[in-house]
Amino acid sequence: MRALRFLLHALLAIAAFHPRPLPAADSPPRTTMLASSHRDGIALREYWVSEKLDGVRGRWDGEHLWTRGGHRISTPAWFTRGWPAVQMDGELWIGRGQFERTSATVRTARPEDTDWRDMRFMVFDLPSHPGRFEARLVALRRAVQAAGTAWLRAVPQVRVADARALEHRLDEVEARGGEGLMLHHRDSTYRNGRSEWLLKYKRHDDAEARVVAHLPGKGKYEGMTGSLLVERADGVRFRLGSGLSDAQRAEPPPLGAWVTYRHDGFTSKGLPRFARFLRVRHGWTPQSPE
Repeated sequence: MRALRFLLHALLAIAAFHPRPLPAADSPPRTTMLASSHRDGIALREYWVSEKLDGVRGRWDGEHLWTRGGHRISTPAWFTRGWPAVQMDGELWIGRGQFERTSATVRTARPEDTDWRDMRFMVFDLPSHPGRFEARLVALRRAVQAAGTAWLRAVPQVRVADARALEHRLDEVEARGGEGLMLHHRDSTYRNGRSEWLLKYKRHDDAEARVVAHLPGKGKYEGMTGSLLVERADGVRFRLGSGLSDAQRAEPPPLGAWVTYRHDGFTSKGLPRFARFLRVRHGWTPQSPE
């Protein structure tokens, strides 16, 4: 019976796979700055450090919110009322461990007030400001403070003295359920594309792959999904089982969906080592900005 139920779930997933689209874009963001990976030997005293928030990247153009992929985000009118008429780059964020809830709220075409009450737009940069990051940070804090709304906040930025202090900061963030840190050079300008002056620092790597099959489980997972067969953008396939909850094994991500997984480097064959499922990436494709 469990095997039959698993087969039914798989057939329904194949038949029902129609990714839920976001509203069409009218004027998508023209610039998005992307982070590079942390590297040893940098002058840490020259960087501002903040928590890497696990939310949905957003761009405020002075009137409307957009995803980094250029889709208009529908929000209740009160959410953005009083926001400054300047471009702001930030993260739509409910809290640590709340990515799925955040993503679902952002993707809803008809926003519900109750869904947005816990949402915050955490601002970390001003794309149209011509100054260096420290100047942008001062202007950003002033703009957010002048708006005077609980839904709009500046991402806390701190300085660290050395590598030991940076590690201690990362330990604190991880202990609270956070995933890592962002390092922003004090003299960097806002630029389109990958920046060597904006760095992400995490103890684990993560990447995306597309679900191509649901592999049946054994033992206590008989009749459910044991693992996902996924394919990277370069065509390499591997299994992804660790990290799936019982609910996700009963109703796995649909075929064709892109998922994010965590791993600890690569094997000698180029496969991700200790790969672990994290979440579904709604609306993500290999051509999407990271």
